[in-house]
Amino acid sequence: MTVYAPYYRKAPVVVSTFSKVRSNAGQFPNDPWLHRPAPRQTASARLFCFPYAGVGAQVFRQWPAGLPTELEVCAAQLPGRANRLHEPAVTSIPALVDELVRAMAPHLDLPFAFFGHSMGAVLAFEVARALAARALPMPSYLIVSGRRPPHMPDLAPPLHPLPDPEFVAEINRRYGGIHPEILENQDVLALLLPGLRADITALETHRPPPGLPLSCPIAAFGGADDPLTPRAHLEAWQRETTEAFQLCLFPGSHFYIEPQRVAVLAQLSAKLAPLLGPARARGAAR
Repeated sequence: MTVYAPYYRKAPVVVSTFSKVRSNAGQFPNDPWLHRPAPRQTASARLFCFPYAGVGAQVFRQWPAGLPTELEVCAAQLPGRANRLHEPAVTSIPALVDELVRAMAPHLDLPFAFFGHSMGAVLAFEVARALAARALPMPSYLIVSGRRPPHMPDLAPPLHPLPDPEFVAEINRRYGGIHPEILENQDVLALLLPGLRADITALETHRPPPGLPLSCPIAAFGGADDPLTPRAHLEAWQRETTEAFQLCLFPGSHFYIEPQRVAVLAQLSAKLAPLLGPARARGAAR
């Protein structure tokens, strides 16, 4: 049996509800917060990936095949989904950040970068701020995707207080729809809703304190036709760094990252080539 991750109708992310979801393969030893789709013992750099609301690390399972072999993908696996489905989902961005920093700290021994889409962009940015505050190694690059920067308020009415039927209907309207296969299966919907609602709650109640700009370059990725994150919102990320800033637009709407995966991974490969050694950097510059 397969189900589809919430609110992405055109290119749904397929995850198994049985053995694959419950597998611990690819985790770092004794820590469920990080998942490696393709462990690479000889990696020279790491890309930490943060998923969007309602999904788990499996959304990045195909990324290693499209990235340099020297780069190890390490995806955040939040409670309440996949192999952590039995755990209560967390409704606080600061609580998630604290656990993610704790889990990542032993694995910052290689050059690394962050990528986060939508809610994942918030997590990636806040984890980077937490690393700076704790004098831990900083990412060589922060790539945020499909999300306005923290200093821009959310003007949309909140979703998290709504009862389940209204919550589902509004997610369906605002983000493009929970897949019909889920809507028709109340048991599966009941499994997925707590994680999705917890993520939306965490996002809508997050009030980031003012902070200094980051000391790492930022690239803002987005869909050219995304009504939730227009170009002006992406450009506003420039004020969050003292280093270089780049804007990269791709065809598509809010969930462009799956249909445009090849192009997204090509951009990531080019931007992260300097982390992988001189030969890679020269190749990316050509």
